[in-house]
Amino acid sequence: MASLKDIKRKVGAVQKTKQITRAMNMVAASKFKAAQSRMENFRPYAGKFMDVLNSLALRVDTMSHPLLAVRDPKKIRVICMTSDRGLCGGFNTNLIKSTERFMRDKIKEGKDVALINVGRKGRDFFRKKANVITQRIDVFGKFDMTLAVSIADDVINPFIDEEYDELYLIYNQFVNVAVQRPTVVRLFPLPSIGQNVDVESENRQDYEYEPSDEVLLQKLLPMYVHVLVFRALLETSAGENGARMASMDNATRNCEELISSLTLKMNKARQAAITAELMDIVGGTEALSKG
Repeated sequence: MASLKDIKRKVGAVQKTKQITRAMNMVAASKFKAAQSRMENFRPYAGKFMDVLNSLALRVDTMSHPLLAVRDPKKIRVICMTSDRGLCGGFNTNLIKSTERFMRDKIKEGKDVALINVGRKGRDFFRKKANVITQRIDVFGKFDMTLAVSIADDVINPFIDEEYDELYLIYNQFVNVAVQRPTVVRLFPLPSIGQNVDVESENRQDYEYEPSDEVLLQKLLPMYVHVLVFRALLETSAGENGARMASMDNATRNCEELISSLTLKMNKARQAAITAELMDIVGGTEALSKG
């Protein structure tokens, strides 16, 4: 059995760890509330944006836009969106495994796959395991639509210039605090906007556009990519802080259980020490009485 001094040292170390995990849980909870609010506030905008874009697409020939061009997908790029920091359970591990599996399947099909990392954890993992063409780290502390526009603009022109044929975005979709689902979205070529809309003519919104429908579509399609990327950033931010909050809550409970277990061992060790001292006293007393 460990000595009483060793057990006390372990209890002190676990108590300090508990203080750290509890503080991290509180910080993550505060950040999560703000991130969740931003994500939920953006959803109505994204939904209405899609309504307007689909209505516009019904009026024009969408296949004339270069972002909708379908080519033989020989060269593929993948945006992997992870967090910048750890201590958030399996948030990054699950996403990285999904990205690895997706890239491996594409390589088996004979595709040339290149990776774009957003987030430090993905950068660190894929640094020597994939063809990384660009990376962005330390971006989730504070970001806005400018970051999404920058990421999207870095991939729009190369696609139009036919430097690659398909682009996929892999990120964790926020479901709830305990569940973040790895999701694969094809960004380029863009889905057939307006072709899957089944709305009766009397219920369809009729918008008046200025300038022409074609010119407006040229402007809105890149914005559509910006919206998708920004949504993924918001989902990642909310999911990361939710996962860290749950992870630190579990760690705090584990610390409490460990402290309880160590306290029981410490009490047993103290009782054993007291019993040993009593035995020594009794033995000494008996020796003196016989003498």
